[in-house]
Amino acid sequence: MFVHENLKNRVAVVTGGGGVLCSDFAKALARQGARVAVLDINAQAAQKVADEIAAEGGEAFAYSCNVLQKESMQKARDAVLERFGTCDILLNGAGGNNPKGTTTKETLEKIDLEEKAPEIKTFFDLDPEGISFVFNLNFLGTLIPTQVFAPDMAKKENTCIVMISSMNAYRPLTKIPAYSAAKAAVQNFTQFMAVHFADVGIRVNAIAPGFFSTNQNKTLLWNEDGTPTARTGKILAATPMKRLGNPEELEGALLFLCDEKYSGFITGTTIAVDGGFSAYSGV
Repeated sequence: MFVHENLKNRVAVVTGGGGVLCSDFAKALARQGARVAVLDINAQAAQKVADEIAAEGGEAFAYSCNVLQKESMQKARDAVLERFGTCDILLNGAGGNNPKGTTTKETLEKIDLEEKAPEIKTFFDLDPEGISFVFNLNFLGTLIPTQVFAPDMAKKENTCIVMISSMNAYRPLTKIPAYSAAKAAVQNFTQFMAVHFADVGIRVNAIAPGFFSTNQNKTLLWNEDGTPTARTGKILAATPMKRLGNPEELEGALLFLCDEKYSGFITGTTIAVDGGFSAYSGV
């Protein structure tokens, strides 16, 4: 018996589905009986997730597409329509950062203006094209898929869009101004769409993950001896639960937002899954 019976046979489209967190989202939906389209620019990564879902007895197929190209997304929509039918759940998970939108240090020092070392990248060295790429990937990468899939959703009942926000949307993290600004835009866009689509019955909400330990980022978070890196130490000190999250701990928020039995009167909200990070003032 499925915990969320309402999700059985729903068509779920997951962009960025080949990534660490979104692959887990895709699997969680499939375990509830949803038919999942795993969309990712990396065809191999998407296929791996679809194969893993199939191995668990779920139904999924992979499709390679680019969320920044409307024509590519329209082809993906046509493929989903042919395979499963029209979309019920759109999970806008594609996103990410880029080194061109990242500074080396947390704060600007006067020496960086006078005798800056070659390896140091300050705010003034940020590449506008890199900033644009990060912003477009995270913001336009949710706008374009929504433009493509939402018209079908507006003609159905009990449809929803789930956005992936971030702790950066509440307060910008140091070193990553482009990603922080982009996720703030995503959170604002979530509220806009919730209002805009209310009359046609599409609920729009977001999940804001805190800091999660995955195989992909473990070398950034942990030293070889298992102790936390300096940046992880700051994260843990600012997280009341004093630990990082596991991807599976995001599943409850996702399924709650997708199932109208539990969240039918919820739209325009963002659920922080962060161990208390967003609530802690530091004192």
